[in-house]
Amino acid sequence: MTRRAWWLLVTNFLVPGSAQVLAGNRRLGRLGLCFTLGLWMALAVGVLLYFVFPTGLYTLATFDLSMWALQAALVVYGVVWFVLTLDTLRLIRVVRVRPRMRGVLAFATIALMAVSVGTTAYGTYLIGVTRGTLSSIFGGGAIEPPVDGRYNVMLLGGDAGEDRDGLRPDSISVVSIDASSGKASIIGISREFVDIPIPADSPMHERYPMGYNSGQCDVSPCKLNSIYTEMQLKHPDYYPDAVSRGSEPGIEGMRDAVEGILDLKIQYYALVDMEGFAQLIDALGGIDIDYVADEPLPLGGLPDEDGVMQGVNQWIEPGQWHFNGDQALAYARSRYTTSDYDRMARQRQVQEALLAQFEPANVLAKFQDVAAAGSQVIKTDVPQGMLGYFVQLGFKTKSQPVDPIELVPPAVNPEAPDYDVVHSLVKDGLSADSSK
Repeated sequence: MTRRAWWLLVTNFLVPGSAQVLAGNRRLGRLGLCFTLGLWMALAVGVLLYFVFPTGLYTLATFDLSMWALQAALVVYGVVWFVLTLDTLRLIRVVRVRPRMRGVLAFATIALMAVSVGTTAYGTYLIGVTRGTLSSIFGGGAIEPPVDGRYNVMLLGGDAGEDRDGLRPDSISVVSIDASSGKASIIGISREFVDIPIPADSPMHERYPMGYNSGQCDVSPCKLNSIYTEMQLKHPDYYPDAVSRGSEPGIEGMRDAVEGILDLKIQYYALVDMEGFAQLIDALGGIDIDYVADEPLPLGGLPDEDGVMQGVNQWIEPGQWHFNGDQALAYARSRYTTSDYDRMARQRQVQEALLAQFEPANVLAKFQDVAAAGSQVIKTDVPQGMLGYFVQLGFKTKSQPVDPIELVPPAVNPEAPDYDVVHSLVKDGLSADSSK
């Protein structure tokens, strides 16, 4: 009887429902087997899609309705598994098992029940966290086609300091991705750009037909990153539908300005809250940075009237560093002893280091913290329906080097820009990227 008891217990754990079909209520057993086989078939289809049509798998895995269905299925399966385990305990007839084994058998039953029900419960919880995170970050905006075979995503690193009237993007770049190969370039854009050409179809064009310049703007200084503040606080009526489309007037103004600077169509944007950025880095376990320079870099602090740095939290010597979130943020922000273009390069370095931390094993091991941080850090108009496609494209991008296109001196002077030169540099850089 003891051997039979162990056999039934293990069989039910491995193939829920089989114990009932073989030695108990066959109707209940067949129900359990149907759920078990259904789960196995779903897993088999998932594996098949991964090898045959991965984009379809990623789309299903990130689609809210499919996640809801999977969450509900796991709840039902967990309940069925729990009932089957209890019924298996009845079939075992513990009173007929050798006395020495009764306690062991009861403990094993409870342990296996905890594993089975705990696994489905935890899986249900993770799916719920994922659903909440994705729905808070990604909207239901329009699905945009690639333009000239590329997707262009504007990245804004937002900073709303106490001394500022509203948010001003300190980090501005565009990630341009080949829609077929996944090969990507990052175009670094200085916030110092002036006399910005505004596209003719932009709501700002009537106000700034000759470009965004100091003669007409409503904020000071009249530079690229001031457009966010002006459109957000002074002229939100220029973009009345922005919020309903998952954006903001300030973001849409920046999108139009960046399109004018680069002569590129910007399909989507992503706004990163730099304060929350530190939380995401901490959630991923920090980042590795190779600081290459001729002199130490101050983290924090201000120069006094003699130009001597005071109140520095830490001096970063050239070499390899592992930064936590606060250190990485200070490293990307530090503006003293170096130029604004050096700061742009450091910001891009931090972005690439963070991307390197998004390995599946690392994300899964710290999933709850990453999910919580991600919902606080990122705002985007990428529709959730496009997420599966971009995940698949992202795997291609991650396997290739990302080419930088820096619009900085001596090639470009943002304070006296020649936009024909800028457009030519961008076009040539992306053409070279596509040919690799």
